[in-house]
Amino acid sequence: MNASTPIVKVIPTLLLIAMFPPGVSAQPRSRPPEAPLTPEHRLSREIFKELVEINTTLTKGSTRAAEAMAARLRGAGFSEADVQLVGPAAEHMNLVVRYRGKGILRPILFICHLDVVEARRKDWSMDPFTFIEKDGWFYGRGTTDIKCEDANLVATLIRLKKERYIPDRDIIVALTEDEENGDNNGVQWLIANRRDLIDADYCINPDGGNGELKNGRPTVMEMQTSEKIYIDYRLDATNRGGHSSLPVKDNAIYHVAGALSRIAAYEFPFRLNETTRLFFSRSAAFETGETQSDMLAVGATVSDTAAARRLAEGSPYYNSLMRTTCVATMISGGQAENALPQEARANVNCRMLPDDSPEEVMKTLRTVVADSQVSITCLSNPSRGPISPLRQDIMDPLEKITAAMWPGAVVVPTMSTGASDGKYLRIAGIPVYGISGMYTDIDDVRAHGRDERIGVADFYRGVDFMYAFIRALSGGPLPAGG
Repeated sequence: MNASTPIVKVIPTLLLIAMFPPGVSAQPRSRPPEAPLTPEHRLSREIFKELVEINTTLTKGSTRAAEAMAARLRGAGFSEADVQLVGPAAEHMNLVVRYRGKGILRPILFICHLDVVEARRKDWSMDPFTFIEKDGWFYGRGTTDIKCEDANLVATLIRLKKERYIPDRDIIVALTEDEENGDNNGVQWLIANRRDLIDADYCINPDGGNGELKNGRPTVMEMQTSEKIYIDYRLDATNRGGHSSLPVKDNAIYHVAGALSRIAAYEFPFRLNETTRLFFSRSAAFETGETQSDMLAVGATVSDTAAARRLAEGSPYYNSLMRTTCVATMISGGQAENALPQEARANVNCRMLPDDSPEEVMKTLRTVVADSQVSITCLSNPSRGPISPLRQDIMDPLEKITAAMWPGAVVVPTMSTGASDGKYLRIAGIPVYGISGMYTDIDDVRAHGRDERIGVADFYRGVDFMYAFIRALSGGPLPAGG
């Protein structure tokens, strides 16, 4: 069934009550430090620790981590045929595991990358590749980006296998290489070389979205449906030069500087899509005063452009959600301190809305620059993936589980201003939804930084979420005992 034909599912009430009894589910980090772990939480912690302590930076590769997870899955009863280690090189292997279902519905794909950015011991207050639990936190490189979800997915598959769960559809999990950097991006490689292993009705990408905590309170459950498109343009101006003691107005640096000034003053047109319109209308619940009323006005069926202007002026993030943006990021020019410049060059980095095009942006830049002495070159030819449609068969269970686990939190569709591996699947025709039950503090983001960490209770709640979410999406029966 294609993405435009939703299947509305109902999460069994008994499952939600059994997993999230009243009075237990609402607060983050609510588990007392001395509380015994459930077998499922103990397994997820054990896998989490193993993954964090395997260095999967670019120079090391992710194969060791992929092999370790494959061994656990085979030990849990997965067949050799359903646990595949594939990739372009021995040190850059991806793990793809298939949990077999009845085949009533097309498969669901879950992706998560194993690689992490570099972390030097001298930059941390502890060893970044030693898993440490301290004061209600798990520390280590990758604890939030994104080995927490690698461990979560593997532990959930093992739990489902132990319960002899039979879903209505196959569940595919791909743990991949080189998402952060490098030349061996796992999702791209799988699409090009082994699409048969990952072809699915849609994909859930935990790296594309997460839960947000504000002052310890769960506020938002993100559901990423799209990403802006990265593209660079180069501005060049050339001149015959001359002696600096005899200056003229026709100066290569002046031409480029003037072009950049005009680009800085220009705003691309305001434009929303299905996702960003709903983002503003739902996010208004956490604002007050003029900001709240402006967000509601922007999210209305017919947007208030004056409200949009006020929001854009007050927040670079809101502004970026409303339009394509272009900004100067590098500039160079001249060849000597005492000579008129013979050339000048600048890089302009643009983040296009998903329904914009490089050609239209180029046309706009040429109109804005309005200088025949400045040439503009597009430095790449990015492929554009469609916005993943909002599907009720995903939204309904997500909203029900979120309400049960984090009362008061609101499911908010989002468009990322950055990028994730989801873009490659969207381009290949597989809708992608960035969803994760791992809540993090929006004022304490440490991914890629010093002393990366995730709350202990937040991690375990994320494990509970993924188990319930996968069962809800795959439509199988409840385990024995409800």
